[in-house]
Amino acid sequence: MQNQVFTITDKHRAAARIIFNRVLEDHIPKNIITVTGEVGTGKSTVSYLVAKLLKKQGIRAKIMDLDNYYKIPPIDRKKWRLDNGLESVGLDEYDWNKIYENIQDFKKSKIASMPLVDMVTDYEDELITNFDGVDLLIIKGLYSIKCKESRLKVFIELSYQEALKYNTYERIEETDAFRLKVMSKEQDIVMKLKKDADFYIDFDTENYHL
Repeated sequence: MQNQVFTITDKHRAAARIIFNRVLEDHIPKNIITVTGEVGTGKSTVSYLVAKLLKKQGIRAKIMDLDNYYKIPPIDRKKWRLDNGLESVGLDEYDWNKIYENIQDFKKSKIASMPLVDMVTDYEDELITNFDGVDLLIIKGLYSIKCKESRLKVFIELSYQEALKYNTYERIEETDAFRLKVMSKEQDIVMKLKKDADFYIDFDTENYHL
């Protein structure tokens, strides 16, 4: 997402280093990894740090943020969810056809059009990117673990209280009673996906393991 702000800590660096080492052990051309977790768990920070470490090794990585792939743009999403109820919150909110289209663009080293949400305006813009020479795709998002092409599926855990604190601090979305219900629903969905992960990060306990 454009104009996104994140904080880098030693915990993020430690987690990124472990993921980086694992990628080097099992790297193939046009490799794909996914980083999954609730809002505020550090997906963006860890993905960025992994990409920077890979760059130093001559491996060019592109980060694909699934927050850009919601069918309903953020400026309209709250009203849409209110009109359609909490049962509308979940995996079906993503435009999976566009996600897989861009994954194929990466695999085929094509020039691609990708959605890009501006967090200042809440408008959905367009990013034109060239996947030629990009060696690895890091797909991050609440439900990114569902991308079947991923060779390494990372799951980041954080307490509900910490995730709520992040959401409030960064003003990702207005934190009202309905937003809290949405976050609870997202948490339930994300935790059910945990079993599919290859690697777990728990920032509460500083536990990083495969």
